[in-house]
Amino acid sequence: MSGGLVRDLRRVAVKQAAARPPGQVEHCDLCGTEMPADHRHLLQLEERQILCSCESCFALRSGDPELRPTGRRILSLEDFRLPDELWAEFRIPIGLAFLFVSSVAGRVTAFYPSPAGATESELELGAWQELVAANPVLATLEPDVEAVIVNRLAEPPQFVIAPIDRCYALVGLVKLRWEGINGGSNLRDAIAGFLDALREEAP
Repeated sequence: MSGGLVRDLRRVAVKQAAARPPGQVEHCDLCGTEMPADHRHLLQLEERQILCSCESCFALRSGDPELRPTGRRILSLEDFRLPDELWAEFRIPIGLAFLFVSSVAGRVTAFYPSPAGATESELELGAWQELVAANPVLATLEPDVEAVIVNRLAEPPQFVIAPIDRCYALVGLVKLRWEGINGGSNLRDAIAGFLDALREEAP
């Protein structure tokens, strides 16, 4: 995992998971202009860095070859199929991850959160193809900027397609809320609450 991604995860986590003083302004990563806390993001493809963008820079730069808007679709997947044996083929050590298609790497990638940030995992293509066959909606994922979040820590499990910046914010939330060796008793509730709120935004 690149140092740039680690720095970005921390920055996004602080901005989206921590409370902000009323009226606080932030600055565009592209031009330095002050802007409100509720602003757009761009994904820098090579470094997978999330850039905070004012409306002017978003309009001017979102078509640049190295940048992508971070997506806007939120889709709750109520009938998602992911049996235990298929999940085991992904070799992700915990029950929480987000999976997406990377156009830069030319493969499907997963990130799973930890107290140190995000850990990258390359997925077995056969397992991913089996998952898509069971859940055809995954074939509609926009590469790089949309991911499917899998939360098997909740009961019942939660599945949602979300913009990539929201996925990174979830990783930041885990880092901020992690306590002790195994995350602490409140971590699962915090994750479930984050995803419940996210799914409420779905059409």
